[in-house]
Amino acid sequence: MNWSEFFHMGGYAFHVWTSWALSMLSLLVILIVAKRSNAKIKSELLRQYKREDRQAQQSSAVD
Repeated sequence: MNWSEFFHMGGYAFHVWTSWALSMLSLLVILIVAKRSNAKIKSELLRQYKREDRQAQQSSAVD
């Protein structure tokens, strides 16, 4: 078997490579969305922790 036969895939190359490309694109989109979501959640939690810490310091300062 040579490379030309491999890439031609017995006449099914268009369907095989299109399916492969769409699968990889889907996985890439899922990865990007997950990373962005994770970063957003981390920043929201950090903001919430800082706010709670400020509130705790203010309430302890009043006491």
